[in-house]
Amino acid sequence: MNLETTQGRAARRVATLGDLVLDVVDRCGRFFLLAGHTFRAAGQPRFPALETLRQVEAIGSRSMTIVLLTALFTGMVLALQTGFALARFGAKPYVGAVVGLSLARELAPVLTALMVAGRVGAGITAEIGSMAVTEQVDAIRSMGADPVQKLVLPRMIAATISLPLLTILAAVLGIIGGMLISASQFGITPNFYLQTIYANVTVNDFLSGIAKTFVFGWIIAMVGCYFGLQTTGGTVGVGRSTTQAVVFASISVLISDFFLTKLLLIL
Repeated sequence: MNLETTQGRAARRVATLGDLVLDVVDRCGRFFLLAGHTFRAAGQPRFPALETLRQVEAIGSRSMTIVLLTALFTGMVLALQTGFALARFGAKPYVGAVVGLSLARELAPVLTALMVAGRVGAGITAEIGSMAVTEQVDAIRSMGADPVQKLVLPRMIAATISLPLLTILAAVLGIIGGMLISASQFGITPNFYLQTIYANVTVNDFLSGIAKTFVFGWIIAMVGCYFGLQTTGGTVGVGRSTTQAVVFASISVLISDFFLTKLLLIL
């Protein structure tokens, strides 16, 4: 009897695991089908240029405040922690080099992407999800238009364009924040602080961080649109999809950052 019970539990666990794997494969398939449809929609007539510009303003301009505040205080905290750590080894003057490299290569791109994923990813999912549950997406189809071209494509292009620009501003403001703390806390002059950055942070360091943001922007927009279009169940479903979109977008950004960093270091 105990053997039969154990075998039954094992069978149920295997079945549950199998259902989970099938669900993940199904979701991935639907996501990449949507991605392929979006790229094809870019070459179709009636390109939504005005909607794309509107989304650039909504995604880029309206995200500046939260991104720049995050970058400023990240640079300040990084300079503060780095300065005390380097002081143990007599290397306190090189705070600028550490702050510059950290922001250019990793912190500015990743933190910008996470902030945008939380704000923009949730907004995209909620907007498109509300349209899906109120059958507005079906209405677009019934009028002979392509909802992917009208809804997904402008947001994907806008996020891919906006994220690199936001990252550049975040890196600059983060370096300025580090400079303020270095001058006030450790007595490092702004001139010397900037000189250490110029001497240690190369153009390739800066470009490697910017290059990753194009992928991050694409991931955030596509994940938000995917969960929005898959929304069912009324307002409760919209809330559920919004939460899932933010979680999946943030995790995807962190995972892709690792692989992109490995690739860029090889190149």
